Amino acid sequence: MTDPALAEALQRAVDASEDVRGRTSPNPPVGAVVLDAAGRIAGVGATQPPGGPHAEVMALRAAGERARGGTAVVTLEPCNHTGRTGPCTRALIDAGIATVYYAVPDPNPSAAGGAATLRAAGIVVHEGLGADVVAAGPLRAWLHRTRTGRPHVTWKYAATLDGRIAATDGTSRWISGPESRAIVHADRARLDAIVVGTGTVLADDPWLTARLPDGSLAPHQPLRVVVGTRDLPTRARVLDDAAPTLVLRTHDVDEVLDALTAHPDVLLEGGPRLAGAFLAARRIDRIQAYIAPVLLGDGLSAVRDAGVHTIAEAIRFRRERVETVGADVLITLVPDREQRSG
Repeated sequence: MTDPALAEALQRAVDASEDVRGRTSPNPPVGAVVLDAAGRIAGVGATQPPGGPHAEVMALRAAGERARGGTAVVTLEPCNHTGRTGPCTRALIDAGIATVYYAVPDPNPSAAGGAATLRAAGIVVHEGLGADVVAAGPLRAWLHRTRTGRPHVTWKYAATLDGRIAATDGTSRWISGPESRAIVHADRARLDAIVVGTGTVLADDPWLTARLPDGSLAPHQPLRVVVGTRDLPTRARVLDDAAPTLVLRTHDVDEVLDALTAHPDVLLEGGPRLAGAFLAARRIDRIQAYIAPVLLGDGLSAVRDAGVHTIAEAIRFRRERVETVGADVLITLVPDREQRSG
């Protein structure tokens, strides 16, 4: 098996995993590729919605008899247990697969052990192919939830160069450019939940839906979550039937996350106070900051009341990625676990 063939198979598996992200919970969005004995792609598959086949089964179905003597490339260690579907290890063994490459081991104790089962059946197994790409990509949220017991929270906001998310009169449309907004809607279509506060609903009446470039609703809509104790107008757009909505009458961050344990990939789009509460609770796992080449000089800041009173208490992040999106810059950050102060 040549390195280019494995690299192509891995990329196809990652792409398949990304395509179903948001539609498989509580199962992980896994991607799989089956290569025939000559190293040619014979089948590609991804995890189906709960109760449906897993990625390996879908790829094996597509490959048919070409799977025998072939290679499977999977983003997650094949499962070794019977739930609503049978174990993927058994499907791979029965199909006559000779070699399996997988990116990351399954951290779920009830499903782990697949590699050992495959080896016991005489299959050659390799761990770690594309592990960094997969762990930081489509499996990031599911892995985080499995390891910590709580959803992975990304705080997304758009701000000016001076850190303002709205002008002094409250207007904020549009700080970011159309390219940034298109990415946000594409991301929403792969999420499990979007969280805002009642203040955002009362001020902006957001719809919180994922929309296609033509303005129509995307096939998958995340759960809309509104946090706070204030009553919402009965005609608030977030209460319509375009997507499911959960109203949580609380200000406690961990109560919110406890209610979302079945939704591993959560986007925080709330205002500065809700962002501050999540930051103070150390419950932000990633920041996506869209910085526009705009200056306001005054207005609403991106965050308030984050529990920081001195520079030694600063909540520090490290850069994961910086990219240009139209006229904007998207900065992706993750917590600096060392929390160094300068």
